This record gives sequence, structure tokens and C-alpha cells, in this order.
Amino acid sequence: MSAPVAQATGVAVSYGQNVALEGVDLTLEGGQVHGLIGMNGSGKSSLFKALMGLVRADRGRVELFGGSPARARAAGRVAYVPQSEEVDWAFPVSVRDVVTMGRYGRMGSTRRSRDQDRRAVQDAIARVELTDLADRQIGKLSGGQRKRAFLARALAQGAELLLLDEPFAGVDKRSEATITGLLGELAGEGLTIMVSTHDLISVPALCTSVALLNRRVIAQGPPAAVLVPELLADAFGGFVPREALGLGVAA
Repeated sequence: MSAPVAQATGVAVSYGQNVALEGVDLTLEGGQVHGLIGMNGSGKSSLFKALMGLVRADRGRVELFGGSPARARAAGRVAYVPQSEEVDWAFPVSVRDVVTMGRYGRMGSTRRSRDQDRRAVQDAIARVELTDLADRQIGKLSGGQRKRAFLARALAQGAELLLLDEPFAGVDKRSEATITGLLGELAGEGLTIMVSTHDLISVPALCTSVALLNRRVIAQGPPAAVLVPELLADAFGGFVPREALGLGVAA
């Protein structure tokens, strides 16, 4: 059996007196879409940042591809798409410019695009169905189109592990369908994906594995085994989310 793509063991993260994660154990197997479910403030974004090595864990260990997160980042093997990008939306950069940024780590110090870089950018834009908008200024896109553009940046990078924080928040139906279909295709191609989402209804069709988070991982496994009343109540502070009714879960 192959080693996990990502593994967190006993990871704790705090910001001053605020405890974000306490003793998180998580395993991401390759070639799957993994869901991350939890209420606001449960530590989802902190977990993504810990996996990326963007925040220092107070204790515990994170490994990506058997090594450190910093090593995986330097090799371009992992990409993180946050819930909201800290971007000046008025800045005059196009969709193509944004996606090209995903290639910078492979261009060397000159940052000059080669044929393979331009092909990677073109292919990534096509996969998120933004070819007709490739030259549009990024701030003129809809919320869903922006999400797709930043997903394309991760694809152009050639990352093998994608961490997507709320990619469906505030997106239109077309963008949601495009992203959902693409994630399934990417997993079929061997990529590993973790998606945080509040949309419990979509999880069984999208994800082969799901983790419930409330500062620690309550449970991780197939959706049918994890999205059950007692575990959902534990993750959501004692109540079962209304959305769970659509899964056949009794409140």
C-alpha cells in the first residue's frame, strides 16, 4: 500500500490565547477528493495553513509526500486556494496573467514564459472553461469565474495536492458544476484534493472521504460512515445541521 500523500499527527495550532487546532490527526490518500466539514471557527482554514506549512504548529507533525510542507511547496507539488484571495481587484492583470503566476516557480529567475509554460496556462484556463475570458481583467469577473481562475492557477502550477478552502462559496451554478466535474476528473488522473465546504448535500457525490473537524478531527472515512447524527452533532456543537436532512439523517 502506498504512503499517504498528506498526514497530520497530533497537530495543534494557536494564535496567542486562541486555540485553533488541538491534536489533529488526518490522513489524505492519493487520487481522491477528500471533504473537510465543520462549522465556522472549527479550524478549517488553520488546518489548510498547517498542511501548507504557512503557520507553525505548536506541536505535532505534518508530512506531505513523505517530507516537509516547505519541501513540497518548493517543488510545486502542493497548491492552496484560499476562501478569499487578498487581491487588488482593480489591478490591471488579466485571467491569463493570474494563471501564469502558477508557473513562476518553474520559470527560473527570469520569469520568462517558455512554450511549455504557455501551453500549461492555456490548458488550465480551458479546463475551468474560461478560454473566452482569458484576456479579461480579473476584477471584471463574477465571483464564480474568479474562483475558477485561481483554481486554474493551481492547475498550471502542476500541483499534485490541491487544498481548496470553500471553493463553492458565493459561486454561480455554472461555476459550481464546472468545479465539481473538474475535481472528479483530476482525482481520476491521480491528483489528491481536499475541499472544505458547508454544502453537506453535495459531499457524498463529490467526495470519497470526509473529515469532520471541530478543532480536532471527530471522524474521517467514507461519507456514509461519517455523516451520521451523533458525529455531526459532535462536530457542530450539539446539533445536526438542517442540510443533513437531505442526506436522510434524522435530527
